[in-house]
Amino acid sequence: MLAGKRWKLDSETGVLQDVLLCPPTHYHWIDTNAVAHATLASGAPADAKRRLSQYHQLECALTTANVTIHRTVPEPQLPYQVYTRDSSQTTPWGPILTSLAMPQRRGEYASLLNFHAQYDGFYKYTTAGTVEGGDIHIVHPGLLILGNSGVRTNQAGAAQFAEFFTEQGWEVKQIPFAEHFLHLDVLFCMANPRLAVACIDVLGEAFETFLNDRQIKVIHASYAEVMAMSCNLLSLGNDRVISPHHSTRLNAALRAQGITVLDPELDEFARGGGSVHCMTMPLLRDPI
Repeated sequence: MLAGKRWKLDSETGVLQDVLLCPPTHYHWIDTNAVAHATLASGAPADAKRRLSQYHQLECALTTANVTIHRTVPEPQLPYQVYTRDSSQTTPWGPILTSLAMPQRRGEYASLLNFHAQYDGFYKYTTAGTVEGGDIHIVHPGLLILGNSGVRTNQAGAAQFAEFFTEQGWEVKQIPFAEHFLHLDVLFCMANPRLAVACIDVLGEAFETFLNDRQIKVIHASYAEVMAMSCNLLSLGNDRVISPHHSTRLNAALRAQGITVLDPELDEFARGGGSVHCMTMPLLRDPI
């Protein structure tokens, strides 16, 4: 055990030092969300060679950004284990084990227990309802935004997770949205401390006002971009992001705001209902 090693972060945008991934060894599309349902219904062929190439591009982008990669062990019965964002959440006080909603994914907890047992374990465990990492956004010190579709994250799960933060004096903003959109990170992601990408047509003008009041500017994403996982990006800190190559308009808009964009191809994963934010769980970020 590497005692004393405490994974922690206080934002979505501090310089990323360490990240947790899971190789897509057993990845294939499963019917657990609206995007994957449409992909499967279309009869689109999967390309295993292309999938592995795209995952290698993601790892290369992280390595180029000097991020240390850690990996969990993939298991054949858990095809969506690659989306490491959902099964835990790193916080300012250590990692929290979340509660996954879909039966097809609940077994992912075991690899997380094994990984964190090497370090200082978990800070807390969620035990009420369901809450998934894709709905959790630690925007900056003192502000947590929680998505709540009523399914992947429901009211009981959101309330318990929010309490972990409110008892530390944080502001918590809950955002309801339709189950169709899966997770909040399909609709909203932070690029740097003062810039976000969001689908305001879905999240509402009041949400944009909430962000603007906290000096966060919004680049608007369309419904079509959302369903292509184009809003799903990962901040690396220091005005750098990883964003899918196919997110051409949003990537151009980010670059126009002075953001350096690393853009691996990730459409094989996007067609399963996830992209770079979903596929990465930050373990350690520098404070902002």
